[in-house]
Amino acid sequence: MKFAHKLFLAMTILLTLMFAVFGIWMLYSDFSMLLDKEIEQGDNDSRMFHFLFEMGYQSTEEFGEDYAVSRTVNSISHNVERDGSHMFVSKSDGTWFYGREYLASMGFEEEVEKLKDSLSAANTYGYCIRQVNGGYYMFTAAVKDIASSRIYLGMCRDLTVIYNDRDELVSRYRIALICLLAAGGICIFVMAHYITKPIRNLDKLAGKIADGAYELRSHNASQDEIGQLARNFNRMADRLVEQMQKKELEAKQKEDFTAAFAHELKTPLTSIIGYADMLNSLKLTDEECHEAYFYIYSQGKRLESLSHKLLELVSMDKTPMVFKPIPTKNLEQNIRTTLRPVWRQRGIKGKVDLEKAVLRGDDELLLSLLYNLLDNAVKALDKGERSFILMKGTCLKGLYEIKIVDNGRGIPKEEISRITEAFYMVDKSRSRKEGGAGIGMALCQKIIQLHNGKLDIDSRLGEGTVIKVVFPIEGDVHRKKGAAASK
Repeated sequence: MKFAHKLFLAMTILLTLMFAVFGIWMLYSDFSMLLDKEIEQGDNDSRMFHFLFEMGYQSTEEFGEDYAVSRTVNSISHNVERDGSHMFVSKSDGTWFYGREYLASMGFEEEVEKLKDSLSAANTYGYCIRQVNGGYYMFTAAVKDIASSRIYLGMCRDLTVIYNDRDELVSRYRIALICLLAAGGICIFVMAHYITKPIRNLDKLAGKIADGAYELRSHNASQDEIGQLARNFNRMADRLVEQMQKKELEAKQKEDFTAAFAHELKTPLTSIIGYADMLNSLKLTDEECHEAYFYIYSQGKRLESLSHKLLELVSMDKTPMVFKPIPTKNLEQNIRTTLRPVWRQRGIKGKVDLEKAVLRGDDELLLSLLYNLLDNAVKALDKGERSFILMKGTCLKGLYEIKIVDNGRGIPKEEISRITEAFYMVDKSRSRKEGGAGIGMALCQKIIQLHNGKLDIDSRLGEGTVIKVVFPIEGDVHRKKGAAASK
């Protein structure tokens, strides 16, 4: 069953119960008030009957008991029965003075006898309401002790009219309730479908998105719960699409990685196989043999370097990281000692100046990061007196920035965003001549991420490149200490 139908059914049942309970309570409350008035009126009539009987009986008591009763009843009957009530008078021994014929004709004798039997010396008045022959009647009876006898003074009131009025009102209310429920049911049905329309639209939208229309979104801008649901649905859809695109990008990157890796393996393997076949099948001069050996050796070293870098790239996520304090001056000394001969050999003016601070991380990975960045800077330089490389470390507020500047060939702007992809090379021919495989920057990006750092690259063709790496540090305490030491 649809939600709109459930809502319609629930509201209809609730409305029916509310109107039925309220209507029945209202009708029977009014009827109970009318009935109480009739009972009160019957009680008053009975008291008046009893009073008139006493007055008349006392005035005729000297003529004998039975005569006095008969004379009194006949004299007051006109006054007692003027509003449609009927009285009856009988003796405890079964003698009837008035009203027996009426009671017998109406079939009231049994009810009257039961009422008389319920009276006693302690309970001299009683009444009952009975349904007899399709009508409703109220019977009252009072006991009067005279001389040696007990007299029953009773009255019968016809209450059929108020019961018929009640039944007629109930019937009318039933018809009114049916009409009201019919009209209300139509309104509830329309309202239920109107209220649930946004939910149905959201359901259709979910189906279309499931079928591939990922660009569709809900335009429900209401401030109620359904509007909030629509906004959360849009957020969920955006997140799912984002995750899908991320997965697609990862799959493409893995595919590109596999293709590039295969290509990188193919080139040195082709050279190795080719030169090995030449050594095996041809008679070569010593110089040619030396050249073949050199190519086999250099390509083998390239494969070895490639395998080490791939192993390092794959194992980073699997090896647990142990961060420890690393003084920047130790990094500076290590880099100067290692790269000074390389820069001297290539005629590069290099400078390393890391402001005193303490980083938290893995010293081997940080050294690998800085070596790779400086190695890329060296490869981007042409030999000449104007070539220079600068590595500058600066303490910022809660951060430590390492800047590497060179005046090399630069990187095209459209390719900057891709240089951290594995096997991606801006100048493939030059990179292979330099022994590169396009994995260095991917390693750098991975190391920076593991240390919660950020990488920023700014480069211009023919002018050079500026690479900034920023790591978080705990405050700028070390900078203040360094400033105090310099003073």
